Amino acid sequence: MKYLHTMVRVRNLEASLKFYCAGLGLKESRRVDNDKGRFTLIFLSAPLDQGPEVELTYNWDPEDYGIGRAFGHLAYEVDDIYAACQHLMDQGITINRPPRDGRMAFVRSPDRISVELLQKGSSLPPAEPWASMPNTGEW
Repeated sequence: MKYLHTMVRVRNLEASLKFYCAGLGLKESRRVDNDKGRFTLIFLSAPLDQGPEVELTYNWDPEDYGIGRAFGHLAYEVDDIYAACQHLMDQGITINRPPRDGRMAFVRSPDRISVELLQKGSSLPPAEPWASMPNTGEW
């Protein structure tokens, strides 16, 4: 058995691609537009990892999706958690749980999917503004 992908339904394809690609740095590996089924599938992978992907499913007809409690979050390892969080803030993305410990942070996609960022290797030394930054919203 091989793990392939996680599917996330999105309401606004442009906003979601901005978050996942411009914000998180994921790369589109392939796209499927299905006119008959009225949906688009976009597969995204981490730039250095061609392993399991995130599949964004965009249904062309508007639909309201709830977030089930059984789904927790997506997680990505980053080379520098402070630089990654600063880049996301520069993109207008709220850091819901700042990396006060130099190890872990959480953000949310436009569809409120929680995304965990983890520092590669050992935690970085605590640094400002992160060390004293409060949580914002849910994560």
